Amino acid sequence: MFGDPPAGNSSGGNGPGRPPVVLQHGFASSGAQNWMAAGLVDALVAQGRQVIVIDARGHGESDKPHDPGRYGEGRMAWDLVELFDSLDIAAVDLVGYSMGAIVALLTAVQDNRIRRLVVGGVGAGVVDLGGVDTRVIDQRALAEALRADDPTSVTDPAARRFRLFADASDNDRLALAAQAEAVNTEAIAFEQISVEVAVVIAGVDDDLAHRPEVLAKELSATLIRVPGNHLGAVGTPEFRTALLDTLR
Repeated sequence: MFGDPPAGNSSGGNGPGRPPVVLQHGFASSGAQNWMAAGLVDALVAQGRQVIVIDARGHGESDKPHDPGRYGEGRMAWDLVELFDSLDIAAVDLVGYSMGAIVALLTAVQDNRIRRLVVGGVGAGVVDLGGVDTRVIDQRALAEALRADDPTSVTDPAARRFRLFADASDNDRLALAAQAEAVNTEAIAFEQISVEVAVVIAGVDDDLAHRPEVLAKELSATLIRVPGNHLGAVGTPEFRTALLDTLR
């Protein structure tokens, strides 16, 4: 956790009672890579916010089992609910990117402590398919790419992109492959999400956030477009400005 704990459990206003901000990173990334390296944690702390940075199962400093049965965004959502319980959090502002956006949405379905919800790096695929847009990246091809001994043998362009990203980030590829095989495919109950503010942030060149207006409509959310592709948009100054303005 970063920043001073909020004074009290109030969920509204701009005073000292503002709830903590929880940041959930994307696939093959980590809290440090997604949020800290981009300066977002420091910027939020400078606004007087307490920030909780999550490393999801199989990522960062969390455990990395290789069994697909231990993964899935639904399980990661329960991890967040249990975290909120263990820290006795009465309200929270929740931010998720890519895989983390799906985790955040599933958390919001089952937990009414979320005040503001910000999701990035996803679009119509979340509405149509329940999760990552498998029309853009086939999860079986991705799992095979992550398990391949030789990255040059990967021919699927989208899978190869994530394999190279995973290698550059020094990930446990077998743990990531297990998550790739366990992605959520069940419809998300958007009608059960009730938050004060919802925002969708999407890169203009992000193929995994195709037609983000569909998701924004489903959430009754504000849509903000920023420069960049799927891997790059979260690190842009425009993304940071959008996030800080939303959580101010």
